[in-house]
Amino acid sequence: MTTKKRELGVAERVEGAILGAFVGDALALGPHWYYDLDELRREFGERITDYTSPKPGRYHEGLAAGDASQSGFILELTLRSLVERGGYDEADFCRRLDEDLFSKIDGTPTAGPGGYTSQSMRDAWKLRRAGRPWGSVAGLDDDTEAAERILAIAARYAKNPRLLAEHVSANVALTQRDPTVVTV
Repeated sequence: MTTKKRELGVAERVEGAILGAFVGDALALGPHWYYDLDELRREFGERITDYTSPKPGRYHEGLAAGDASQSGFILELTLRSLVERGGYDEADFCRRLDEDLFSKIDGTPTAGPGGYTSQSMRDAWKLRRAGRPWGSVAGLDDDTEAAERILAIAARYAKNPRLLAEHVSANVALTQRDPTVVTV
């Protein structure tokens, strides 16, 4: 007896990508920032098969197993903006960053939702606090922060590559201008 595999539609793939990003973010919370595999295995065993809490003295300390990192927090913020506005609305996204994230961080790496704030977000926060408008706060940081949040935008515009590229590029450019991150 052979079973036919059903081809997933775009909506199911989008749902899977978004759900997978949230699950992956939560799974990575405990073992995040380990660069020594022997140390990682000592702390968490050979395989990570469930959500884990960060160990004392590590990034994300104090968060519980299954919590979101700041990447997950920002991805949710992006997704809520897309859903509530019916598409990418840069002004709404920036307002949410100001109100929902920047109001909760202090410019240090370990403060704010998710227990760690990337350098690009810290730099943008500092320039926003100094009165700089959105569109002039992007820094030269080459971290992955923007790549982590644009998944929702890419999923929203999966059927329209022109708008996908336009909105993703504009969103990345809000916080990053390093040529290895942003291409023209």
